[in-house]
Amino acid sequence: MKHIFVAAIFSVLLFSIPSQAQRVYSSQMGPQGDLGFSVGTVTAPSSSSASGNHSFQTIGGGAYLTISGNYLFSHNVGFGSEVSWRATQNLYQGYQPFRPIFYDVHATYAPNLGKRAQLELIGGMGAVSTRFYSQTYACDVFTCTNYSSSNHFLGDVGVGVRLYATHNIFLRPEFREYFINNAYEYSSGHASREGVTLGYSFGR
Repeated sequence: MKHIFVAAIFSVLLFSIPSQAQRVYSSQMGPQGDLGFSVGTVTAPSSSSASGNHSFQTIGGGAYLTISGNYLFSHNVGFGSEVSWRATQNLYQGYQPFRPIFYDVHATYAPNLGKRAQLELIGGMGAVSTRFYSQTYACDVFTCTNYSSSNHFLGDVGVGVRLYATHNIFLRPEFREYFINNAYEYSSGHASREGVTLGYSFGR
């Protein structure tokens, strides 16, 4: 909950920028596309906090890499997608190698905050896929894999600020909150990701 509170305060502060600056820079000259690569981490309730049908295993911890893209088509509104994966495998309850992967598609609202800054608010849905690895490979006609996957639907919301170093290149501190359906493999259905994206905007 503390992450949601921080994100809410962050958004309020950003919207408090004087209205004159907002009027000058809020409109887009045309469609805008953005691509980015992020490094961050995922935080979640600890293993010991599990209750009900949840397992004594946190989904949090470790470094996460993210590839993201957005397309703004009208009045700073658009859509986007992200995929985030744990850079290294973790051990499930101390013995089973595993790796969580978060996917989503989302609506985006990204008003300008000035010539060098752009707010980004997102809300969407997707899934978290947990890959459990083994020492043996299973093969079909096309591929061989050494893991099985457990998938769960999720919803997510997020906030970020694009800070432009040049007209097109930006850094984006960002926060995402995930709400995972029936995440019985983990101690909770809630997780958050914090990171910083290096990105490039087209058509800005």
